[in-house]
Amino acid sequence: MQLPEDYNELKMIRYQKIEELKNMAVNPYPYKFTRTHTAKDVVKQYDELGGEQVSVAGRIMSLRKMGRASFAHIVDMHGKIQIYVREDKIGQDNYSMFRLLDIGDFVGVTGQVFRTRTGETSILVTQLTLLSKSLRSLPIVKEKVEAGQHLVYDKFSDVEMRYRQRYVDLVVNPEVRKVFVKRSKIIGSMRRFMDELGFLEVETPILQPIYGGAFARPFVTHHNSLDIDLYLRISNELYLKRLIVGGYDGVFEFGKDFRNEGMDRFHNPEFTQMELYVAYQDYIYMMELVENMIAKIAGEINGTTKVTFQNRTIDLKPPWRRLRMYEAIEEKTDYNLYGKSENEIREIGKNLDIDVNALPNKGKIIEGIFEEFVEPHLIEPTFIIDFPIEISPLAKKHRDDPNLVERFEPYIFGREIGNAFSELNDPIDQRKRFEAQMEMKKQGDDEAQVMDEDYVRALEYGMPPTAGLGIGIDRLVMILTGSPSIRDVILFPQMRPESLGPNLKMDEDV
Repeated sequence: MQLPEDYNELKMIRYQKIEELKNMAVNPYPYKFTRTHTAKDVVKQYDELGGEQVSVAGRIMSLRKMGRASFAHIVDMHGKIQIYVREDKIGQDNYSMFRLLDIGDFVGVTGQVFRTRTGETSILVTQLTLLSKSLRSLPIVKEKVEAGQHLVYDKFSDVEMRYRQRYVDLVVNPEVRKVFVKRSKIIGSMRRFMDELGFLEVETPILQPIYGGAFARPFVTHHNSLDIDLYLRISNELYLKRLIVGGYDGVFEFGKDFRNEGMDRFHNPEFTQMELYVAYQDYIYMMELVENMIAKIAGEINGTTKVTFQNRTIDLKPPWRRLRMYEAIEEKTDYNLYGKSENEIREIGKNLDIDVNALPNKGKIIEGIFEEFVEPHLIEPTFIIDFPIEISPLAKKHRDDPNLVERFEPYIFGREIGNAFSELNDPIDQRKRFEAQMEMKKQGDDEAQVMDEDYVRALEYGMPPTAGLGIGIDRLVMILTGSPSIRDVILFPQMRPESLGPNLKMDEDV
């Protein structure tokens, strides 16, 4: 057999072991193994299983080969257990096969549960089956105790390699596996919360002829059969609101969205959102739903509403603070931007050292000031409410002030984790807002929204008063798991291909 050129000496040794195993009539890649228990089951249920026969399977993560008796630890998804392999128990041929195994190989074992003299639950193996022979060596984490201190060294800690080779990261860093188990539980908890309220989970298109629902540049692709360009969705919003027009009282969707933008600790071009739309409600209802939902999820997942992120601890228990955007800006800058013209706001921006030349309009300048001076200080759970109309083309005008809209964003630890409106359901007003956005696009705002005639048509059939919400799942998981980067909570984050060299450096200050 011709081997790839990149086979190094260690891989060559393992390849030779495969040939030896085949010569011994051992299939290094069999089809099936029947387990009776997981490693965790055996350890936890020792009182019932001690002296009984069990079958477990997993990856060898430590190996002490001795003369005619050897020890190893195998790890499965749920835990770790020691196995004790003796030649007189499994036979000379099988023991010779065992001697060809390495750390990283998968095995299935059957044997009797017992405890060693040191009290470690173990399995005395009577049958051993090789399930998969690994060709690459794992970067094994080593642990030892010195002077009473538990030390970990040789850890697989190169951040870029961990993200690129997540499969290795998951094998050798058990705490990483726990983060993604917790992510799944967070999504499950949120889904149960929605189900209990009677909302309907739906699916909407990812490939869209018109992108909308957010300020973002889209990814573009081409459909060959139709010979048209399509866009990967930047938001689920406009399709979900069409379903409210269609007669549903409440719909939600967990979905992937895609925005053609930069990457930092809180942004990945492919991310997960949960969007929810509820008929006959407003943004006040949605604020209460958000604070109750997130507190409940935290309690279910972590056992407490208190969370710690980057050495700061806060409590997610309702009620959360509510603060108008203009008031928040004035609180931190001493400038009251309400009612100011674009020129006046540009001058204020310059006084605050904001690069206003890079911001195409009044709304963007207000956002820029807010992001620079307010956002990082919103550590405790806070709703920023009542946004300027210029930056909220899909939100309903405020019932008490036509210069504002009924919109809020929830902030935790200085980061926005969602966006919500009393939804605009006036088709005449919506058309004007879209037209204003198109003017902004002509003036150079690449993230301005585009006209969606079909969505306006849907509104013309009538949409009841509606409250809408989008929650960034990745950011919420970061907070509830104490993870410092969005890449730590996405199994396969976007990376520059290895053939193009090192990945772009993440901006740790953003």
